[in-house]
Amino acid sequence: MGFVEFVQDRWTVLSFLAYQHMSLVVQTLVVATVIALLIGILIYRSPWGVALGNTVTAVGLTIPSYALLGVLVGIVGLGVLPSVIMLSFFGVFPILRNVVVGLSGVDKTLVESARGMGMGRLTTLVRLELPLAWPVIMTGVRVSAQMLMGIAAIAAFALGPGLGGYIFSGISRMGGANATNSIVAATIGILILAVLLDSVLNVLTRLTTPRGIRV
Repeated sequence: MGFVEFVQDRWTVLSFLAYQHMSLVVQTLVVATVIALLIGILIYRSPWGVALGNTVTAVGLTIPSYALLGVLVGIVGLGVLPSVIMLSFFGVFPILRNVVVGLSGVDKTLVESARGMGMGRLTTLVRLELPLAWPVIMTGVRVSAQMLMGIAAIAAFALGPGLGGYIFSGISRMGGANATNSIVAATIGILILAVLLDSVLNVLTRLTTPRGIRV
C-alpha cells in the first residue's frame, strides 16, 4: 500500500490520535507554565534562588525521558497519568529559565520608580515587571511546546495517548507491511502539529504583549 493510500485509509484514526497528541501537549504546557511562573516569581529577586533555579533547569533537562517514564510507570502505572506527569515535569524547565531571565532583566530603575510612585510589590510585578518580561517568557513557552511535542510521542511507551503509538507500532513491525508508512505518517503528523501550535503561540504572544514593547 502506498503512503497516500495508507493515510487515506486510516485518516479517522490518525485524526483522533493527532487530537489526543495536541490535547496532551497543550494541557501539560498550561500546567507547566503555571508552575514555572509561580516558582520563577518566588525566586527571581534572590541571587541564590536564581542560581538554584538555573541549576535545576540545567540538570532536569539531562534526565532521559525514557528513564523518567519507566520510573513513573512503576509508581503510578500505565496510561495517561505518567504521560501527564512526565510532560509537565519537562515542560517546566525552559519556561522557568525564561521567567527568571525575563523578570531579572527588567530595568531596576523602572521598578524603583514604580515603587517610588506608591506601587506595592505585587502591583509592580503585575503591572510592570510581568508585562515587560512577557515576550521572553512566551519564548520559553514556545520552546517548551516544541520540546513536549516530541516527548509526547514517547508517552506511547506507557500506553499514553497520541501519535507515538503508530511510531512504536511501526518500529515493532519493521520489515512488515506498512511499518514504514506507520512511522512516517505519525512523524509527519507530529511535525504538522508542532508548526500549528507554534503559530498559535506566536499569535498569542503578539496579542498579549503590550503594544509599546512589541517588536
